[in-house]
Amino acid sequence: MLDERARLLLKTLVEHYIADGQPVGSRTLSRQSGLSLSPATIRNVMADLEELGLIASPHTSAGRIPTAKGYRLFVDTMLTIGSGLATRSGTAVPQKLSGDQPGKVISSAANLLSELSQFVGVVVAPKRTSVFRHIEFLRLSERRLLVIIVSPDGEVQNRIIYPEVDYEAAQLIEAANYLNAHYAGMAIETVRDRLQHEADALRSEITTLMQAALLAGSEALNEGQDEVVVAGERNLLAVNDLSQDMGQLRKAFDLFEQKAQLIRLLDVSSKGEGVNIYIGGESMTVPVEQLSVVTAPYEVDGQVVGTLGVIGPTRMQYHRMIEIVDITARLVGNALSHGR
Repeated sequence: MLDERARLLLKTLVEHYIADGQPVGSRTLSRQSGLSLSPATIRNVMADLEELGLIASPHTSAGRIPTAKGYRLFVDTMLTIGSGLATRSGTAVPQKLSGDQPGKVISSAANLLSELSQFVGVVVAPKRTSVFRHIEFLRLSERRLLVIIVSPDGEVQNRIIYPEVDYEAAQLIEAANYLNAHYAGMAIETVRDRLQHEADALRSEITTLMQAALLAGSEALNEGQDEVVVAGERNLLAVNDLSQDMGQLRKAFDLFEQKAQLIRLLDVSSKGEGVNIYIGGESMTVPVEQLSVVTAPYEVDGQVVGTLGVIGPTRMQYHRMIEIVDITARLVGNALSHGR
């Protein structure tokens, strides 16, 4: 537990360091904290904060900088969230995201996060259900068919299959009509299970064709969509804290390239409510010491379907990133809900 004097000095130190990136000395704290304390008293409080692991002293300076633990205390207990992001930022926040398909909405959101934060924007796309609205067969040549699958959002996927039987046009129409009449709007996996139980009611060659088409359709609907979209990675090259440490920068770019780890990180935050902040160096959650991640889940029709966030240096304007992430999560949820 910190007394009010120590809390104010820590808050002042973190805010000043975030603003200009220079280690903060006792004289600066004396001027900016508004406390009538002697430099000696401030140095004593600073020594106590350092002993608690909240601040550290770089070898090259007499000033102090926040540690991951210090940032965490600041974020959890001292952060004040304002309003008026559109006014303060150089870029106006749109009223809605562009894109008439989920993939375009997700891409627009990642770019918006990057543009507003000037860091890296990441969005985990909603898990796509393999539901079809319509299916057709087109004979290309002997034992070579094109399966055309239309998803509920109007996206069209094609897949070529090579059945063992050379089907006639009438059989292809019969199979397509049966699937569309009985199963349109259902998940392909469910349809495949039901077809196994209904095989006796259908001619075996038609059942075989439909099973092959559904397998191809499931693969087609689930491929070609990035699980996580990343935008603005190059922005980190302009961050002094990172550009001066090539080891940390390399780890950051490895994180973006190996998206599985990034997805795991964002999946953790999808289980929480509202905006979550993960600070590098305080745990294994963020593998890069100089990075922080600000995330929020987004909802469609009241259900959490994905997560998005901003990745930047630990020395970031956290209150601003929280607003950016919160606003974008709501924009994504609205865009995807209205697109249904």
